[in-house]
Amino acid sequence: MEDRIKQSETRQFKAVFPNSLNANDTLFGGLALQWMDEVAYITATRFTRQRMFTVNTENIKFLKAVHPNSIVEVVGRVVKTEAVKLSVQIDIYAEAMYGLEREKVMEGVFVFAMLDENKRPKRIDYSYLRN
Repeated sequence: MEDRIKQSETRQFKAVFPNSLNANDTLFGGLALQWMDEVAYITATRFTRQRMFTVNTENIKFLKAVHPNSIVEVVGRVVKTEAVKLSVQIDIYAEAMYGLEREKVMEGVFVFAMLDENKRPKRIDYSYLRN
């Protein structure tokens, strides 16, 4: 299972441009949450190779403001597997576009379930992990 977790780890980079900012001239939190959910979804899907959907989020923390001219990295990693749920840890790191500073700015857990052919939740099929 540990190999599958490593293989499904997902990283996405984004540039923080003026259209990404809120009224305080920092990264809009709603946009950051969208990026987190997207990476979490990709991570869950890469891990299961099944149709997944977000059930809820846990412990979303905005640790530091992200300023313009930053590059952010969104990192997703499976941290818990259950019969009907899968949890993905998401961390966002920001680095200065024109400098060397880098720090964690957001974190949270996104919980997913599997969809059947009728788009209803069902047990996650982990049988492929036995191969």
